[in-house]
Amino acid sequence: MGSEGMNPVALGFRAMRGGAVMVAVRLEEHVPCLVMSSFLPTANEDDRLAFEPYHVAAEDYRSCGESGLDRVAALVAEGRRRQVECAVRGLSDMLETLRGRGLDPVLAGLLVNRAGWVSDLLTYSLQWADHPPVAEGLAVRETLRSAFDIVGLRYEEVDETSLPDLVFRDLSLSSDDIDAHIRRLGREAGAPWRKEQKAACLAAWRCLGAL
Repeated sequence: MGSEGMNPVALGFRAMRGGAVMVAVRLEEHVPCLVMSSFLPTANEDDRLAFEPYHVAAEDYRSCGESGLDRVAALVAEGRRRQVECAVRGLSDMLETLRGRGLDPVLAGLLVNRAGWVSDLLTYSLQWADHPPVAEGLAVRETLRSAFDIVGLRYEEVDETSLPDLVFRDLSLSSDDIDAHIRRLGREAGAPWRKEQKAACLAAWRCLGAL
């Protein structure tokens, strides 16, 4: 399943504005063990264009209108380019750290949801004021896909809504057992261990257990 002499590890990612929560786990006798709980940024500090390109675009569009649409599109393209650059750098560092510890990152689980139907994020963002926050998360998700491909990390997409049912089915554990393991891993990880970390952890555990 992993490289010879190395322990296989799966990484779970939950995208949000500015990056993604990442939790990595390995298995010992089918029991999940925490390897890493971290955050993968998709923007350098003080780089607002990479942090929230669609908010910047929407603000610019409101001030210039249709005449500035090409400029707005160029701003988003540059912000998205910087996102991928930042994500690849951070992901490469994570993978190097794991391999340096004798661990083999074999698979990533990327959490997705029904908002994936939005295909044109720029047009979507310019329509209503409440759309840019949704677009930012979807953009980070697309950035992660690109980063996975660039660094050569295999990944699977996991629907966040159905994730608990998938874990229950694939790992043949009761919901009480699953919750107990997640709470234990949360105590090991320390704060923050919110719903985003829990979901990323479940995604990683499910991907590794299903191999």
